Amino acid sequence: MSLAATGEVHRAADWFSRETLGRGITRIWEPHVHPYFRSNVFHIRGRDVDLVIDGGMGLVPLRPVLDLPTGKPVVAVATHIHVDHVGALSEFETRLGHREESAFFEDMPDEHTLAHLFRAQRDAVSKSPHEVWSPLHFQIRPAPLSRILDEGCTIETGDRSFLVLHLPGHSPGSLGLLDERNGDFLAGDAIYRGRLVDDLPGSDVHVYRKTMLRLLEIEFNRAYCGHGEIIDENELRSIARTYLAS
Repeated sequence: MSLAATGEVHRAADWFSRETLGRGITRIWEPHVHPYFRSNVFHIRGRDVDLVIDGGMGLVPLRPVLDLPTGKPVVAVATHIHVDHVGALSEFETRLGHREESAFFEDMPDEHTLAHLFRAQRDAVSKSPHEVWSPLHFQIRPAPLSRILDEGCTIETGDRSFLVLHLPGHSPGSLGLLDERNGDFLAGDAIYRGRLVDDLPGSDVHVYRKTMLRLLEIEFNRAYCGHGEIIDENELRSIARTYLAS
């Protein structure tokens, strides 16, 4: 490994935190990023293909912390277009996202990624990702999609099959991935602990309520959310019912 590559690995290890969850799934997050923008990245090790679900902020290269097998295909999936989920997407050659937001990956405009909200955040990070860094100069690299996803598509890893669910409301193209056999549900920002954000540009409360009703019907074992901890079916349904009652 070159000195430059070694440096990238050390910097990534210092920037990211990671947690092994079992079933070949690892959760990665950026503890030094403001909580509002501190999202989860999930690395799923498949037999033939590895999946990387979401890409964090992209402030430090993500790939070095993933420990990806040499020569094995890697597919990156964006659960939606927001800045805290697509920052490192350009690091991967194969990129998937939902049709409703597919055009925005071409140039990552602020009006859809909402990157301007991060640049305006006074305490965007608690630790600088680089020696010379300012949120004012933060930009997301374009990452055109290799494959456009719709409701009912599947993503295969060789030993697992993930069904694509369109779960709009938080954003028009929000999606989830469901392994119906193993009960693993990658929920993105459709649902998570805490206040569900439904007042951003592109959010739609009426549509979000329909997504909550749908989530009440999905059968799964564990939900891997775009923010925070893993939740089970009972907690997810409690969150959805609370939202619908508000």
